[in-house]
Amino acid sequence: MMSNGQLKKEFTIGGDLTVNRLGYGAMRITGKGIWGPPEDHDEAIRVLKCLVELDVNFIDTADSYGPNVSEELIAEALYPYPEGLVIATKGGLLRTGPDQWPVDASPEHLKEALEGSLKRLKVDTIDLYQLHRIDPKVPAEKTFEFLKQAQQEGKINHIGLSEVSVDDIKNAQKYFEVVSVQNMYSVDNRKWESVLEYCKEQNIAFIPWYPLSGGNVEALDKLKQVAEKHNATIQQIALSWLLHHADNILLIPGTSKVAHLEDNLKTANIELTEEDMELLNGISQ
Repeated sequence: MMSNGQLKKEFTIGGDLTVNRLGYGAMRITGKGIWGPPEDHDEAIRVLKCLVELDVNFIDTADSYGPNVSEELIAEALYPYPEGLVIATKGGLLRTGPDQWPVDASPEHLKEALEGSLKRLKVDTIDLYQLHRIDPKVPAEKTFEFLKQAQQEGKINHIGLSEVSVDDIKNAQKYFEVVSVQNMYSVDNRKWESVLEYCKEQNIAFIPWYPLSGGNVEALDKLKQVAEKHNATIQQIALSWLLHHADNILLIPGTSKVAHLEDNLKTANIELTEEDMELLNGISQ
């Protein structure tokens, strides 16, 4: 943990993609159940344009958000992309309906997914392509070999993984450099602490999703105590804890409203004290 006043604002992914640690997750600019177009198309476009004005230079999306909708909106709002903007996308999930996410990380599906993402995002190379899930039905080696080949062909710059163990990362590292890991993680759900530690050692970006678990009364109570002290929201403190907890953590809070986006980005200005961190670190899992 860093002491007060030493919060790192940036992280460099894969040695060459320097981004602000507070990014944006583009899952919520779709319809209900992450299915179909957003309820308010114009507001979704406003949110995306606002990112650049607010110095957000890391956007995380996936072909499965919509499906396709999120990537299409990003290109509609921001292409040609401003210099320094890093767009990360993912492949490896199918969509069969709202809130349904079957896994398919076969080389055949990934080839189709990757080609689709390149076309929708209007780019020749994906900055960061992340495997959405390792597929239990497909030997991981086949998936990794496909990603390695796509990287060698110049379609992918860097490769990341999602919902993986330390052993999964080590296995993937035999095929390519792993530069990011996205796992479920929050102040009150630290199941993947060992993965975070491994990523820190290896200088791999750790991108938590679902950064605030609901329903944990003890967590909400302690977050509220700290939030009141900093004149902040519980959500802002949960995000700030992550930024202070490890400096390889990148945050991708998502929203479909400009006002919420501005609230999320205020998190970067919160300086938690050692006392705050101690209180929040003590939350039982």
